Amino acid sequence: MPLDLSNIKHVHFIGIGGIGISAIARMMMHDGKKVSGQDMQDSEIITELRKVGADITIGQSFDNIPSDADLIVYTIAIENYDPELFARLKSRSIPIRSYPEMLHVVTEGKYTIAVAGTHGKTTTTGMIAQILRDTHKDPTVIIGSLLIGEKSNFIAGKSEYFIVEACEYRRSFLNINPKVLVITNIDADHLDYYKDIEDIKSAFRALALKVPASGYVVCNPNDENIADVIKNIPATIIDVSKFLTQTITLKIPGIHNRKNASSSLAVAEVIGIPDTEARSALAQFPGTWRRFEYKGVLSSGAKVYDDYAHHPVEIEATLEGFRELYPRADGWKITIVFQPHLFSRTKLLLDEFAVSFAGADRVLLLPIYYAREEDDGSISSEILAQKISNTEAHAFGDFQTAESYIRSLALDDKDIIVTMGAGEANKIADRLLL
Repeated sequence: MPLDLSNIKHVHFIGIGGIGISAIARMMMHDGKKVSGQDMQDSEIITELRKVGADITIGQSFDNIPSDADLIVYTIAIENYDPELFARLKSRSIPIRSYPEMLHVVTEGKYTIAVAGTHGKTTTTGMIAQILRDTHKDPTVIIGSLLIGEKSNFIAGKSEYFIVEACEYRRSFLNINPKVLVITNIDADHLDYYKDIEDIKSAFRALALKVPASGYVVCNPNDENIADVIKNIPATIIDVSKFLTQTITLKIPGIHNRKNASSSLAVAEVIGIPDTEARSALAQFPGTWRRFEYKGVLSSGAKVYDDYAHHPVEIEATLEGFRELYPRADGWKITIVFQPHLFSRTKLLLDEFAVSFAGADRVLLLPIYYAREEDDGSISSEILAQKISNTEAHAFGDFQTAESYIRSLALDDKDIIVTMGAGEANKIADRLLL
């Protein structure tokens, strides 16, 4: 049944601290609706939501749903980690929508630019947003991070343009109907849901087929996985490689970011933004929260960064970017403080993780961030540490022990510390800088 948001006065969010669902919460507040929510733990995202008026409870329960809520939006993760709560939601005689279903609602009728891919979605979404905003296109934006300087993952625009980061987990992005689809890359991930790379490609192909003949798919058509996805689709294919061969000026390093920028320039061309204006906007892009984010400097002179990389391909690309700025030949030493994200991902990609840290001088492993999973004892950070053979690696049983170890190191102004992962590794960076 279609959802008429004009009749909704109070929206309650379950899992409101999630980076995507929190953007919808911001959007509802911007539209004048009362927003309440609940989450399992506090976070910087929740702190920022409270600042703009959200009423949020820490702790998850059916009883936390206010009686006057007339729409419930939930994170799809609860279907797995709290099936009892998910089942009870159906007992409420009010509309209930998952976060992906809400993306369909809020983007319907818009000129939607969807950014999909295993890696690079957030940065590419931010770059496209920077270009459209700087060229006065006034887009609405939902991004999977906080924009630096604004502390928000939602931008309210007044034009027809809607830029949205499109997540492939559980085929969530199939709720979106893009006019322009960016596919940054396709790799094996979310293997707790997908069977294999072919299953992942089937989801991307279903999304590519949703782009109308009047629309565009921006990608590298020569990539083996992408080539299968876009074969004989009705939309026009825009090859990003012609933009990558040109000089692109950016504040953030790494070939992966230049690839993200090439996709952004392709989108700008599709919607008629002059190339010089698009490049000028890109040159000012500061990055996003937890993507190559500089946090500060320790009394020893060591610099501290934080990055969201949580897949082996992302780790390798991020370290390549750091080595552009801080080459080994000049004496720079990089210590990675990594928290693996999900038991399933760590176990299924163990061999890939083991070789992904070659660009670092030292890897300190925090306990696995389990999120929506349970520990069956078959994988751990200790197992990963033993598997890493191309650099020094240590595993720690808790954050405090890891922090104490870092403080015991003889660091100097040639040291770089990078907290890394999709979980809570950034808390180590924050504590070191206190």
